[in-house]
This record gives sequence, C-alpha cells and structure tokens, in this order.
Amino acid sequence: MSNIENKCVNAIRVLSADTVQKAKSGHPGMPLGAAPIAYELWAHHMKHNPKNPQWANRDRFILSSGHASAMLYSLLHLFGYGLTLDDMKQFRQEDSLTPGHPEYGHTVGVEATTGPLGSGIGMAVGMAMAEAHLAAKFNKPDFPIVDHYTFVICGDGCLMEGISSESLSLAGTLALNKLIILYDSNKISIEGSTDIAFTENVQQRVAAFGFQTLTIEDGNNLEELGAAIEAAKAEKNLPSFITVKTHIGYGSAKQDSASSHGEPLGEENVIALKKNLGWDKPEETFYIPADVYEHYSKLAAQGATAESAWEKLFADYAEKFPDEKILWDKYFAPVDAEKLLNDENFWQVPDKPQATRASSGVMINRLKDIMPNLIGGSADLGPSNKTIMKGAGEFGKDNYGGRNVHFGVREMAMAAITNGLILHGGLHAYCATFFVFVDYMKPMMRLASLMKLPVTYIFTHDSIGVGEDGPTHQPIEQLAMLRAQPNLNVFRAADAVETAAGWYLAATAKETPTALILTRQNLPTIKGSDATAALKGGYVISEAAGTCAGILIATGSEVSIALDAQALLAEENIFVRVVSMPCQEIFEQQSDEYKESVLPKKIRARVAVEAASDFGWQKYIGLDGATVAMKTFGASAPAKVLFKKFGFTKENVAQVMKSVIEKI
Repeated sequence: MSNIENKCVNAIRVLSADTVQKAKSGHPGMPLGAAPIAYELWAHHMKHNPKNPQWANRDRFILSSGHASAMLYSLLHLFGYGLTLDDMKQFRQEDSLTPGHPEYGHTVGVEATTGPLGSGIGMAVGMAMAEAHLAAKFNKPDFPIVDHYTFVICGDGCLMEGISSESLSLAGTLALNKLIILYDSNKISIEGSTDIAFTENVQQRVAAFGFQTLTIEDGNNLEELGAAIEAAKAEKNLPSFITVKTHIGYGSAKQDSASSHGEPLGEENVIALKKNLGWDKPEETFYIPADVYEHYSKLAAQGATAESAWEKLFADYAEKFPDEKILWDKYFAPVDAEKLLNDENFWQVPDKPQATRASSGVMINRLKDIMPNLIGGSADLGPSNKTIMKGAGEFGKDNYGGRNVHFGVREMAMAAITNGLILHGGLHAYCATFFVFVDYMKPMMRLASLMKLPVTYIFTHDSIGVGEDGPTHQPIEQLAMLRAQPNLNVFRAADAVETAAGWYLAATAKETPTALILTRQNLPTIKGSDATAALKGGYVISEAAGTCAGILIATGSEVSIALDAQALLAEENIFVRVVSMPCQEIFEQQSDEYKESVLPKKIRARVAVEAASDFGWQKYIGLDGATVAMKTFGASAPAKVLFKKFGFTKENVAQVMKSVIEKI
C-alpha cells in the first residue's frame, strides 16, 4: 500500500470517528475495520461519477450494514458527492444530510435506505436482476450500453438475518454474475463474539447457494482486496462472495471489542487512534490533509472519463438503433397517466361475476403491452395470484429478458428484491402472495414507503373468504396493519371496475407504493360501481332512496352485502346510503368538501362492514357508529358458511344499522 493510499484509507477512519464522536452517537467500529474494503472498491474497481450520481450505467453500491453510515458519508465527502465537512458535523442531527442510517432520496449517492440488517442484500439482488434484464433487452453486439456491477458490503448481522439466505439462494439460482458481495467478517456482534450465536461456515453456505467464494485473510491488504474483486469480475457464470477478515474498531483502544460497535470511542480514544494511525494533527477534529483531497479528486475524475466514453457509445447506439432508443426512453419515463385514463379498452370489464384476483390478472395483461418495462411475479403462487404475463417469458439464467419472475417461497426477499428492481431505474415492478403472508413482507414494504418507491403489491385471498384453509390463511389484522403504514395506498376493490381503478393508481404512482387487496371468491360487477369515483378512494356507490337515515361504509366483497342490506332496510322504509371505500389513504387526500359530500357530518348513524379487524374504522363511524367486522380469528369451513357465521349477511348488517339508528 502506497503512503498516499494508506492516508486515504485512514482518512475514512478518522473522519468516521470524528463524525460519530461529534454526534456522541453512532457506530465507529465497522468504519474503522472496513475502511480498506470501501476505499479499494470505490477507488479502483467501482464505476461511478460524483459529477453525475444518476449516470445510468454506473455500478451500484449498497451498504447493507447501514449502521456504518459514517463510512459511507465519509466516502461521499471525500469523492466529492456534495457532502461537506459541515454536513459531516451534523451527523444524526435534525434535518441533516447525514442521518443515522443511509436514506435514499435524501442524501446524494445513497442508492438504498438500509438499516434493517440483510435488507441491502435483498435490494442488491433486485438491482442485479434489473441490470441483467435491461442488458438482455437493449444490448447489441459491440454496444453493451447496460454493463455494470452491483456491489454490497455486509456484515455478520446481515448474514444472520433470514432475508440474506432467501436472497442469496435466489441470486445463486439465477446466476447473477454481476453481483459481488464483500463480507466484513470481524466476528463481533453487540453482545460479544459471534461465536455465542453464529458459528456456521458462511463460505460453505454461500457456496451451496451457487456463489463463487473467495477469502481475504488480511482486510488491510489492498492488493489482496483488489485481486479478489477482479477475480469476482472475471467470473462470468456465478455471483461472487468475498469474505474479508477485519478487526472491528481497528487501530483504536477498543479494537476487537463489542463496545466499539455502537457507541463513540471517546475523545481521548479518538486522539489516540489518530496517533496510532500516524495521522497529522491528531488533536484537531475533522482535519483532512490537502494531498488526500487531491488524490480523491483524481480518482473521482476517472468516473467522469468513464461516463464520457459511455455517452459516446450510447449516442452511436441511438443513431444505429433508433427504435431501441425510443424504447429506452419509454422504459425510463413515467406512464402517460392521461392517456391511460382515456384508454377505453383499459377500463373494459366483464358482466359476469369474477374474483378480483382474476380481474387483476386481466389488468396485468393489458398493462404489459402498455408498459413494456413491467416486470414481476409471485412467491410461488402465480397461478393463484393471477400474476402471470402471457407470452412475456420467464426471467431466469437462460432468459434474463423474461418478465415473469419466480421468486420462490421467499416473501421477505421478494419484497426487498422488488424494491431493488425499482431502485435500479428503468423498471416498474410488482410482487404477489396470499394476503395473510404480508406479515413476512412488512419490513421491506416499510422501506419502500420510506424510499417513496411505486412498488405494486398484489395480495389475494383477502379475507375469511379463503374458506377451508382456515384461520392460518385468513387475514384478519393485516388490513389495519398496512393502513397504519405511512405512504402506502391500501386498495381493496369491490369488483372488476374498482380493480381497474386500483391498477390505474398503481401504474401511475410516482412516490407511493400500492397494495391491491383482492378476493379469492367471485364477485358480481356492481351497479353503480364507478372507476372514476373509485380513484378518489371513497364514493357513494348507492344513494338512499329517501331521506337518508344512515350510512353503510364497506370495502371489497362486503360492498355487495351492504347493498343487499340497503335494499332490505328500504323494505321497512329505512333509507341509507352505501359508500364504497376501496382506499382510505386516497380518500383522505380529497378536499374537505368532497369528503363531506360522501360522509356528511350530520349523518351520525354509520356502520362499517369489512371482513377484517375493525381497528381504525372509528375515524369514519364516530362514537355513535358500529362495525360488522372480525372480532376473532376465522375458522375452517366453506366461505359462505363463514360469512354467515361471522355476521356478514344482509340481515345482520341491516339489523346493526337499525340498532345504531335507534340508539341515536
């Protein structure tokens, strides 16, 4: 290692240590140990241009161990991504560009929001899949316009989490050879040595998944690190996993101790660290020598040169393949929302009863031609979720151009991978499973909402209508759980018309994920169902035939039951309005005037009807209202039997409505 490179590695270390110490909060241990990995990768092997962080053909970098954010921020500062020393000094402070964990869309150069350990590995797999797919679609002989790697730095915690095994297993199956993972193996966790809970042979496990595995015994040896990364790049058939043995808290008094993981070193220890590293002006904080900045500037300039070469290649490509250039632009542009809204064919629905999962399948196959960049699949439930795009091919190691993805029974990884597909750019992605299994996906869905990614989730078998499979497969509390998540549109359609509206919202979303909640059982197309009105989240699907005495609010399959109850009440000269509320989140975005027109405050007699927990409905029914909802788990029996058993009948809904009216 040359003297200047040694100083550049140590610059990452001391800047990270100062950053954490100034905040009196953070994780210095990994930045001190993994700094050589990060430096070698970013300096000599990763294609990136700080002058244009969104360059389409850049290599992607994910810090899966998001707690080591001080290291990533140090890299972004030193390479010239726009983070200043003042930004570093505001680490973990309000409104700073250097939050506790990296946040996509907040800090330039951060490719994904990481924090939950292992999530970065899953998202990186999605990015590598996106690269492979776009390369298959667009590359021509002598024109590799999509040709980049996805790099990950992860730690012991990432590999303990189950999501890493799910993700690595699929990556190996798909032979994603441009995925390169660098494992910072320091054998320390918060509670002490990893031997207390993690003694498996990680290399053998990952090799079994289908990876090339390499080991670096000395994590400070830049030459060995560089050779391993180049060996990973040279492997054309397998993804690569490089174990790098490091020392947590390297160079400090807390080296190789758990205490260096998640707390500042202490001012005296930071000074001692700098002296131990031979750093100039050890007692001065946030000091970086001029020659270090100069060296990083030269390294960053290489990225600009690489992008210039690519720009010329792409210009020649566009001239030689004009049709592909038009398609490229379509991939990287949002859907024309107005054109889709006025597309009569898009909104056509059948007259016969149809499960909304089947209606969704029809919409997917309409959208696949409108959106050539639509890609997605299911967690081994494609035929049941109705998520297969006909004639679009299957994504696999022998056909990266396929658009149907088989995620396998890996729900959590599926959600992370779908995030990665969208984070990469150029693709609109969806994923699917039975609604009850959203519990496996929630952490990665939460990241999608945080990152403002327009992921589409397809959740079928949405209620006790699942029937004979019983309570293990009947979602009860899941709707309330998803509705509690910020920046997520939860859309439970009543029929094929509303399903089309849900897909329109999903396809045209720019910053909000959409969860489509769909039935297993057939539902009739409802008279009064209105796609345009459904786009407002809630609307009057059937007005009271006389003076309105109350309001029935329902979603999904229960809208039909509410309408039947309305008719039954009318026979007794009790007139009520029925409101379909497919998406509370969209409804809440409407004007106060519109919301008042749908749910007038003066009408206090209200009943919400939904075959799920009633948690959250109080904001619409008020203190005087009531619910027809699930108070327990479901049971194993045919769907019709269960709906009667749990009170989802027109007779019971009508009776509850009468009771509320009488009470008021």
